[in-house]
Amino acid sequence: MEFSDEILLHILSYVPCTDLVLNVRRTCRKLATLCLDKSLTHTVLLQKDYKVNKDKVKQLMRDIGKEIYQLNMAGCYWLPSSTIDHVTRCKNLVKLNLSGCHVTSLRLSKMLSSLQHLRSLAIDVNPGFDASQLSSECKATLSRVSELKQTLYTPSYGVVPCCTSLEKLLLYFEILDRSREGFMLSGQLMVGESNVPHYQNLRIFYARLAPGYVNQEVVRLYLAVLSDRTPENLHAFLISAPGSFAETGATKNLLDSMARNVRLDALQLPKAWINGSGLLQHLKFNNPFYFSFSRCTLSGGHLIQRVINGGKDLKSLTSLNLSGCVHCLAPESLFRKAEDDIDSSILESLVVSCCNLRHLNLSAAHHHSSESIGNHLCQLLSRLKHLLSLALPVCSITDVGASVEKPPSTPNLVPQTFGRKVRIGVQTYPRNLGDQTNQKIESSVFWALMGSLRFLETLEIIGSSFSSAMPRNEPAIRNSLPPCVRAQSVGDSEVAAISQLTYLQSLTLAQLPNILTGSGLVNIGLQCQHLRTLSLANLGMMGKVVYMSALMDMLKHCKCLRDLRLEQPYFCAGAQFFQALSHCSSLQRLCIVSRSGTLQSDAVMSFMASCLEVIMCHMFMGESLTVCRNLQQSIVRSFQAERPALNVVIFPLLHEDLTEVIRDVPMRHLDEITLFKSRVAEEPPNLWW
Repeated sequence: MEFSDEILLHILSYVPCTDLVLNVRRTCRKLATLCLDKSLTHTVLLQKDYKVNKDKVKQLMRDIGKEIYQLNMAGCYWLPSSTIDHVTRCKNLVKLNLSGCHVTSLRLSKMLSSLQHLRSLAIDVNPGFDASQLSSECKATLSRVSELKQTLYTPSYGVVPCCTSLEKLLLYFEILDRSREGFMLSGQLMVGESNVPHYQNLRIFYARLAPGYVNQEVVRLYLAVLSDRTPENLHAFLISAPGSFAETGATKNLLDSMARNVRLDALQLPKAWINGSGLLQHLKFNNPFYFSFSRCTLSGGHLIQRVINGGKDLKSLTSLNLSGCVHCLAPESLFRKAEDDIDSSILESLVVSCCNLRHLNLSAAHHHSSESIGNHLCQLLSRLKHLLSLALPVCSITDVGASVEKPPSTPNLVPQTFGRKVRIGVQTYPRNLGDQTNQKIESSVFWALMGSLRFLETLEIIGSSFSSAMPRNEPAIRNSLPPCVRAQSVGDSEVAAISQLTYLQSLTLAQLPNILTGSGLVNIGLQCQHLRTLSLANLGMMGKVVYMSALMDMLKHCKCLRDLRLEQPYFCAGAQFFQALSHCSSLQRLCIVSRSGTLQSDAVMSFMASCLEVIMCHMFMGESLTVCRNLQQSIVRSFQAERPALNVVIFPLLHEDLTEVIRDVPMRHLDEITLFKSRVAEEPPNLWW
């Protein structure tokens, strides 16, 4: 080969490790040597290698097990639990991620007993976990672990009491309030779970709670020890809790102790712990890199005075989550109405002080700019040249003075697609509409913002009143709130502006009411060639799907697209849609949510046969239970053998058993694509490897 070893190693680094070891290295002597280079075998990532199976893992561990120092098998839900037994060959393992894998207490004990060098561990704690089954050798290994990520599906301390050297603790609470049989669960820990966690060396504490009172009860038990004695080296304290999570005497003591004894670099608290309290005034910060005040009633005055410290230099801050903070850009929260304008001086202070922000979330709020020249939200945000991800409400990107009245009827542009009678296929928008659109908005503030953020990788534009029809643990939502009046003019032209983002990888658009043809989507498909994740929800008029032709044109250009989520009340998943989708040769996961939508079973089967990389197909439609079950069984029967990771859920969206079906979806898919949510600055960057 003419290339140098350095160039070949760089090329080989993009090849999955299983292919390198089991296939590529058998082609010639030179590649046989290079494929076993330490730079390629030191870290093995299997977390999204959907083609890997038990036999491949077994052979991989046999060939290079001793060379592996970091092994990531997160989300490999399709592998049988016996696969974990082969990890024991990795005697030098330092980091191990088994989140989403099936691991029993006995298997965990056997495996960890042989991994004496392990320092970082991620596991799930499922019903039936018994800490008394862990051997003394296993506990000795755990005593040396300094980083632990634990996902709880049952009330338990898991292995936390055994980890006496913990410096980083990440807890994900996914415990349901009811069993499958309908019995109410308790937050009390299982028998033998009374050991006290060891937090004396803790530097990072993170807890994320799914909805439910049991999760709140269990996390309080974890926090009880912290309230007695706050670790001196604690510098990141983060609790993400949906809904109401009331403050108690113990948590108040904990926060008071933190205010006295520690200086933080990252902070996130439940809204009830911040609202109405003077906590932020007393907490001390060192070089903060992450703040999340999601859903808090934090006014702009408090944000500037207590967080930014009156304009203090916060160049260290790289991630800020203000989603749902409806008053964060207003001087005071008292008497403020949703339609009131923001105070641009507050946003300007934020931009000047936090000039190195890379992740910013301002969604789920009404941020309306005034008519003052140069003070529009988009103009101020354009100064943040380092932004990599951004989430904004739809009403914040409209030009001041734009018409907020209902757009005029355009019979020559909009196909007549009312209700379930949606027809797709023939082009229904003029080919030169994109050019007309660009000429119209090149002077708009949103166009200028997109032009200034050339390196943006993730963008979310979400209606401030949008809520998905498919919540987590509740029945589907039948009705939706109308969009903000200021958002009425946002449509195709604003979508076209997004096509300037050459390096865009993830795009979410929800509740853009003035989508007439979807012509801007075609521009994005042509220009954003790195796009991997696309989520579209409730675009245009609710009773119509007017952008179908443009969407199909767009999909023909999305060669790198891996995840697609579509949510629209009336969506016809027919033959021509799936033919267009088949051009997305890299597509792996598809989710369609449509309460009155229809599908064509033959078209779905043909699509699955032509797109060989698809391993997740979730459709929550308006079809009957019989139609859904028959199609799901046909897909599984036809493709499961050749796609071991295949996960198929096809179910009526409004069926009463929807929550029971959702609980069986692998957490990786549920959290990353099936459930709609804003993901910008959801967690601190690089929280886990």
